[in-house]
Amino acid sequence: MADLKHTPLHALHVALGARMVPFAGYEMPVQYEGIIAEHEHTRENVSLFDVSHMGQLWLVGPDVETVARALERLVPADILGLKPGQQRYTQLTNENGGIIDDLMVTRPAEHDDRLYLVVNAARTAVDCDWIRRHLPPNVRLELWEGRALLALQGPRAEAVLAPLFPQVKDLAFMQAAEGEMAGVPVRVSRSGYTGEDGFEISVPAAHALDIARILLDRPGVKPAGLGARDTLRLEAGLCLYGHDIDETTSPVEAALTWSIGRRRREEGGFPGAVRILQEIAEGPARRRVGLAPESRAPAREGTRVFRPGTDEEIGVVTSGGFGPTVGAPVAMGYVRTDMAKKDTPVELEVRGRRLPARVTSPVFVPHRYRR
Repeated sequence: MADLKHTPLHALHVALGARMVPFAGYEMPVQYEGIIAEHEHTRENVSLFDVSHMGQLWLVGPDVETVARALERLVPADILGLKPGQQRYTQLTNENGGIIDDLMVTRPAEHDDRLYLVVNAARTAVDCDWIRRHLPPNVRLELWEGRALLALQGPRAEAVLAPLFPQVKDLAFMQAAEGEMAGVPVRVSRSGYTGEDGFEISVPAAHALDIARILLDRPGVKPAGLGARDTLRLEAGLCLYGHDIDETTSPVEAALTWSIGRRRREEGGFPGAVRILQEIAEGPARRRVGLAPESRAPAREGTRVFRPGTDEEIGVVTSGGFGPTVGAPVAMGYVRTDMAKKDTPVELEVRGRRLPARVTSPVFVPHRYRR
């Protein structure tokens, strides 16, 4: 733990009695009151998560169109089509069509020469090296250092944040704005990774503690850790990099085809386009699906999936555990395409025993984003 980095909110986590664990090179809070309690509070009220370990980047050039074209050489999403203030989910792909990282891209309404990127903590250095090696001379990548990132998530998130940042009332899901909160310049996007309505707030690291305390002083707001963030995203069917997606996984296999714009499917021009477009046209050999165990035993990452009554291995679990809202074990993973149809019976090998399960949608709890 001594070699781990700390976020600007580390002292607050310790003061609040968080259980701290290593995560992506940081010492991070996994829970405060308990994972299930924090999960349920987020579903019913509003929770504050520290996601300051995420990488915040600026892609800067002579104008936003030039910058967008440069990024489109690296991702399959329609970046040119982003409107001012709009945010989009996409993936950095390699030449084999695998996913180097998944990320959020925002076209700021306040700037006409740049895009704002948020990438996964453990992949920040890899992403920066990959992007810089593929940029034209007139576009540069800047690591936005000295920042913190807070995620306010839950159905009451707008009611909590609006008195402090009134612009949130005008933001729909995947929209963002700049402004001030308690006299501090901030960037706020209506997004998150819990399946609930909520916001991500980028603040200067020097003011992160003050902003976090102001938010925690609001009625109904409680801190939540990585444990609840994981159970929430699993119930919402959201991928975790390094588990559900990696450099061998294509966006099509991962059921992320929706994030590839129509124009990009027609034009290509991004790394791995040959494989990705072929899989869109013909179907991949395997697909990411939800897996609903019929017993009470959770199927963890690495659990093998079999055709019932045989030794024919057809897939693997990539994320799994107990779903507090579902009230039962939930999992996601990859199975052969011919076994990926909803309600297909399968068997999961848990602790040497074959347990029945069925294929389902990866989304176990419907998203409640404000569209």
